[in-house]
Amino acid sequence: MKTILVTGGAGFIGCNLVRLLVDQPSVRVVNFDLLTYAASYRSIADLDGRDNYCFIRGDIRDADALARAFTEHRPTAVIHLAAESHVDRSIAGPGVFVETNVVGSYNLLEQARCYWNELDAGRREAFRLIGVSTDEVYGSLGDQGAFLESTPYDPSSPYSASKAGADHLVRAYHRTYGLPTIVTNCSNNYGPYQFPEKLIPLMIIRGLAGEPLPVYGKGENVRDWLYVSDHCQALWRVLQNGQPGRTYNIGGGQEMKNIDVVYALCDLLEAFRPAAQNAALRGKSSYRELISFVTDRPGHDFRYAIDASRIQSELGWQPEQSFTSGLQQTVRWYLDNDAWLQHILSGDYRRWIEQNYAQR
Repeated sequence: MKTILVTGGAGFIGCNLVRLLVDQPSVRVVNFDLLTYAASYRSIADLDGRDNYCFIRGDIRDADALARAFTEHRPTAVIHLAAESHVDRSIAGPGVFVETNVVGSYNLLEQARCYWNELDAGRREAFRLIGVSTDEVYGSLGDQGAFLESTPYDPSSPYSASKAGADHLVRAYHRTYGLPTIVTNCSNNYGPYQFPEKLIPLMIIRGLAGEPLPVYGKGENVRDWLYVSDHCQALWRVLQNGQPGRTYNIGGGQEMKNIDVVYALCDLLEAFRPAAQNAALRGKSSYRELISFVTDRPGHDFRYAIDASRIQSELGWQPEQSFTSGLQQTVRWYLDNDAWLQHILSGDYRRWIEQNYAQR
């Protein structure tokens, strides 16, 4: 049986990945997560009691906690997702991004190296560590072109700079120590369980509440959108067949201007919950009337686009969801899971965690 240690497995991508992994034959998942503001235990609480699942509340900034996890659970692989991930928050307070994304990643790599060095030859050969990163490390594109795995790093924000630092460490531990690591760089994820500070869930939540929908600048910035389950399938493929020392870009191939994403969300909200039937809109005839253009944020990259041809040709991965189908599923999920959403927004989950996991 494979034992996969997932850091950040209660976050957005993490909880979707954990759900995929626990359903695989002969896989045991150890979920290591601090449960910060952007992670909710409710997203993975239904997995408690499964024979092939274990949750550890832990901080990747705590080397001793990581060492215990390796010693007690003897993982055959690590998928590293734990990170601070919001650009705006990194601009307001970059320190925690450096501590978590750079120092935390170093702690994980160092504990993984010590553990790996003590394995027998067969287990050393089979071990893998995947550092999950972002396309934001590459900086900004103009109207043409796409990021390749060979594109030089040029981060614009403290967030992307901290992720770039983590990526460099992951590669350095392979080149210097031989630790079998792989880096993946993904485009903008969206889908179920995403914390409502990111564009798509924020627009859904504010739209349903009849609140202004803030769009930076003129909404002309372009992103490549990747449905979260497609990303998780790609990570599973990389874990199974990826080559140590390799980098794999993972993108949905669905470029959209931010304003067009907001328009599409408004139209889906209209289809699923018409403005005329939503008292929160206070007489507005359309969700589009809520759109409000606001001052652009500092260092806002113009365009991201991923060339995912390597993972497609080498590992046979292709995204299954179009942006249209993925967005429909996302909006429907938020409409159908109001209890989860209200739990997140109220902060009750923070109190619940402190009551239930203070001693773990």
